[in-house]
Amino acid sequence: MVQQLAVFASSKLLRYKYIISILASQNDPMKPVKVMNKSRYLFLPVGIAAMLFLSLSLLGYKNSTNRAVANPGIKKVGHVVVIYMENHSFDNLYGQFAGADGLSNADSNVSQVDEAGNTYNYLPAIPGTSMFPTNLANNYFNIDQYIPSDQLIPDVLHKYYQEQMQINGGKMNKYAFYNNTKGLTMGYYKTSLLPLVAFAKKYTLCDHFFHSAFGCSYLNHQWLISAATPVFHNAPSSIVAKVDANGKLTSDGVVTPDGYAVNTIYTVNTPHPKGTIPANLLPSQTNPTIGDRLSEKGISWAWYSGGWNNAIAGKPDPSFQFHHQPFAYYTKYADGTKAKKEHLKDETEFLADAKNGKLPAVCFVKPLGTDNEHPGSSTIMHGEGHAVQLINAVLNGPNGKDAVVILTYDENGGFWDHVAPPVIDRFGPGTRIPAIIISPFAKKGYVDHTRYETVSILAFIEKRWGLKPLTNRDKNANPFQNAFSF
Repeated sequence: MVQQLAVFASSKLLRYKYIISILASQNDPMKPVKVMNKSRYLFLPVGIAAMLFLSLSLLGYKNSTNRAVANPGIKKVGHVVVIYMENHSFDNLYGQFAGADGLSNADSNVSQVDEAGNTYNYLPAIPGTSMFPTNLANNYFNIDQYIPSDQLIPDVLHKYYQEQMQINGGKMNKYAFYNNTKGLTMGYYKTSLLPLVAFAKKYTLCDHFFHSAFGCSYLNHQWLISAATPVFHNAPSSIVAKVDANGKLTSDGVVTPDGYAVNTIYTVNTPHPKGTIPANLLPSQTNPTIGDRLSEKGISWAWYSGGWNNAIAGKPDPSFQFHHQPFAYYTKYADGTKAKKEHLKDETEFLADAKNGKLPAVCFVKPLGTDNEHPGSSTIMHGEGHAVQLINAVLNGPNGKDAVVILTYDENGGFWDHVAPPVIDRFGPGTRIPAIIISPFAKKGYVDHTRYETVSILAFIEKRWGLKPLTNRDKNANPFQNAFSF
């Protein structure tokens, strides 16, 4: 009987894996967002379901919400390169990408409303520029027709409390109201003109990838390396936010009332801007990072940052962004430590290492402010052109044959998107952003509809090298399970 059950389960495994995942959790992050042929599976007799459960148990099958069944093909990956760009939502860049969940699918989550919930007749006028009409329809609109993508546009508001209010419980309809650039949040770029679109077409584009933490660049850089929010207990009252009895923001700040540093703040370590009030600098953090996990196993890694050498020497480039250097916030990478010297490097060294086949196993690459697509300091064309150079340096170098390049954005930069993010915890995830998986092992010409988030990057690295998760968020994140063909 046991043998018969085993044969039955083996022949039906692919079909019934889906059922088990549905029964295990309706919020399972491993399952694709778009489900096909649901009716085919919903009417199984109880006896068959019981037989399936028993036979799968006998076969040693394990259903887990945080990791899929191990695929030995992942061991083919010798290098993971994360290129971390800046401040664009998925619809803002890839809303016109064929086969993706883009602008053509947007319906009820488009029209913007004011504080009281009244629908605007027109989008609120965009301040600080005369390039946009003052009577833009209350809808998404093309930015290129007013300001070409090789020119700067104003920065768009992106902060911890404000993004939650913009999302408005998944209605996605207060991005214009809670924004200092008002209607600009609804702008998008022509996807076909993007320098990076060629990679998205050739490899895998993830269209349900969300930045892990609400708000700003600083916080999402922290989540990229630690899956956690830094703490600042007993912070000066002048930088602590105030909320009412219902948790509604009454006065904005850098630190939450219970001591989490959620908006842009600089580290007590070098580098930080000259003139910063010492008491307002974030104390060194001690929670574990992905760098710690890699070092514990003797796996090579580095964070390469544009302008790093000059910043450390006290001569930062005007566009160097101090809060984009997350490892510098930690005790293990504080001033004078061996780890800081060994692992925190300049982007120029990345290009040399890629050319010479000397890339560490795990690389994070953070371009300089002028090169990272951040509105207000970088343009789409220049920033993506720089990213193309970084990608080609990997693919054309000796390490390209076993590399996985993950290009994504730290957060949405205040730009609207029509897909409501999943609800996990108080910190996020936030708005949907683009992610492109570029690798000999990536599925080709593929749009991956599976739900991922920033810490899926950590989950993938942890899965590849057998590392212990940092928090429950990366433990439960999908490690790009559907993006590869190993």
